[in-house]
Amino acid sequence: MANTPQAKKRARQNEKRFAINKARRSRIRTYLRKVEEAIASGDKAAAESALRVAQPELMRGVTKGVYHKNTASRKMSRLSSRVKSLG
Repeated sequence: MANTPQAKKRARQNEKRFAINKARRSRIRTYLRKVEEAIASGDKAAAESALRVAQPELMRGVTKGVYHKNTASRKMSRLSSRVKSLG
């Protein structure tokens, strides 16, 4: 356990930051899951609209430090290619 006042404060800050990041990650995953579900159902229009909504959300995760830029780009690339391949 933290002993110094500074370490105690850092522990408190880490808990707060962890909760915020966890909520952000969960929110992003929800948007990504909606795209996945639309792809699975085979509805191209729904998949494209879900992808358009998910894109800025995923990039916001990058600016907030939840995801690495390349990770987000890779996810977007793979999803968009799957949406594109829908009949």
